[in-house]
Amino acid sequence: MTRRTRYGAPVALALIAMVTVSAFGGAAVTATPGSGRPSGREGLPDPADFDDPQPNPYFPLEPGWAATLKGTEAGERLVERVVVTDRTKTIQGITTTVVRDVIRHKGVLVEKTVDWYVPDDAGMVWYFGERTAEYDELGGVISTHGSWEAGVDGAVAGVIMPADPLPTEAYRQEIDTGEAEDQGWVVERGISLRVPYGPVDHAVRTFEWTRLEPGVMVGKIYAPGLGIVREYTLAGGTERLELVRVRQPS
Repeated sequence: MTRRTRYGAPVALALIAMVTVSAFGGAAVTATPGSGRPSGREGLPDPADFDDPQPNPYFPLEPGWAATLKGTEAGERLVERVVVTDRTKTIQGITTTVVRDVIRHKGVLVEKTVDWYVPDDAGMVWYFGERTAEYDELGGVISTHGSWEAGVDGAVAGVIMPADPLPTEAYRQEIDTGEAEDQGWVVERGISLRVPYGPVDHAVRTFEWTRLEPGVMVGKIYAPGLGIVREYTLAGGTERLELVRVRQPS
């Protein structure tokens, strides 16, 4: 689910190589369930570590929460709408929250994704997969590449946000070889910025990428209670989206 300003592709590739080697050491890194921190061990999350899920301020998952981001890619206007639904999906014995993510261009559906997330008892948010589709201008599905589900065909649950994200933390978000292999790296914390939604403080910046799209790197800024407030391509594209509106649960 990585999308693609300042860095060119060679610099992005160098950053990817540096992070992969230094943080992962070539190993498959996910997290230790219940610890709140990514680790070098990969394995099946224990349902016992999800008995009392703790909310993560950087990744809101309360049903009814919704966000609208607007921006451009290659000069074309985009609108992204993310909604935390009241639906759940049980995967590997763990109840996940269903999140709907829709992108439109000039009102026409471009991409629709259903994601499955859940925080553990320490507040680390796990990613159990997604069902995604891209559409043509007539509404026909042209691709479902990137769809995956933990426990199916060897896919493993990843981490989308540590409980207490700190710079230099790295983690695998999606673990389905050849289909979905997104990775994340926390590079900065305590950011203040302004987006169309308004001023934002105490934000966290991450770089995210996948080896399936060499030369592409995305920057994301997450803020407490707001989730992603800015998403922009560092290399491999021109996309930039910023938060314009948030609906908090009633």
